[in-house]
Amino acid sequence: MKNFFIYSSVIIFTLGVLSFAGIILFFSSPPSNGEEVVEIITIKPGSSLNQLSRLLQEKGIIRNQTFFYILARLRGVDTRIKFGEYQLSNRMFSNEILNKIIQGKQIEYSITIPEGLTLVQIADLYSKKGLADKNKFIRMATDSDFAASLDINEEILEGYLFPDTYKFIRDIGERKIIFCMVQRFKEVYDKKIRERAKDVNLSQRKVVTLASMIEKETANSEEKKLISAVFHNRLKKNMRLQCDPTVIYGLDHFTGKLTKKDLKIYTPYNTYLIDGLPPAPISNPGIDSIRAVLYPAEVDYLYFVSKNDGAHYFSTTLSEHNQAVNKYQRSARRTKSP
Repeated sequence: MKNFFIYSSVIIFTLGVLSFAGIILFFSSPPSNGEEVVEIITIKPGSSLNQLSRLLQEKGIIRNQTFFYILARLRGVDTRIKFGEYQLSNRMFSNEILNKIIQGKQIEYSITIPEGLTLVQIADLYSKKGLADKNKFIRMATDSDFAASLDINEEILEGYLFPDTYKFIRDIGERKIIFCMVQRFKEVYDKKIRERAKDVNLSQRKVVTLASMIEKETANSEEKKLISAVFHNRLKKNMRLQCDPTVIYGLDHFTGKLTKKDLKIYTPYNTYLIDGLPPAPISNPGIDSIRAVLYPAEVDYLYFVSKNDGAHYFSTTLSEHNQAVNKYQRSARRTKSP
């Protein structure tokens, strides 16, 4: 009996030492010192600590799900796990993994929104990136109550979704994305710009609308102030702006080629038929186009036409403009004809 007791005590002691050693190993080293394995772990809403621990062990991120569970309970963070996508590896310590998850340090996806896109095109980009539902994005960006909550006094947020590079987590949601883009617009449309707009007697809507037109007319930063000058000069002379991109924006169905028939279709955005500016922006402009509105070139140009090479030819008189159209547009069409 005595020998049995001694034998049992040795076994219990040995098991205790091994367990203690296992715990020390668990806390003091990552699961692997060999080849690093990186996994994207998705923690779904409502997932329990047990489910998370099991998932991490199955993916080889931790050695022992029980020890991980105990660690989380001992730290009192078992109810602070934030769902989402996390990039984890088998080289990370358990405490490091826990810290990342309870702090919500999810994978951030970078997305660049180019200047001059419409809100529909922006919604499409976010949809393709898997960061938003296109239809939900459009509905939210055209909700006047939501716009008002962002201090934008417009029916829709066209023009105020500032083009930039953003980083968002997967499940951020359409509301937060739009909020961030509008906040970025407010940062860029700063005190200096607001004061300049006041000096030249332009409301924010007029500045953004003109900038959106300039953005659609050219991507050439050197020409933006020239195009701005043309628009300003025509407005001063009560001449119609005759801006093709505004016509296109107002059409329900655009085939990709603007026709003479299209120019005769009345919409509030057809600047061949309406006087002055269209009622609202037609795209989301960048800072260069906004500045071009406020600081136009000091020239007398009233016309411009594309030279089909990314640049434009500017004219002061209609006869000169017609000659340029004949040279750059009609000759180009004749060259393309079979």
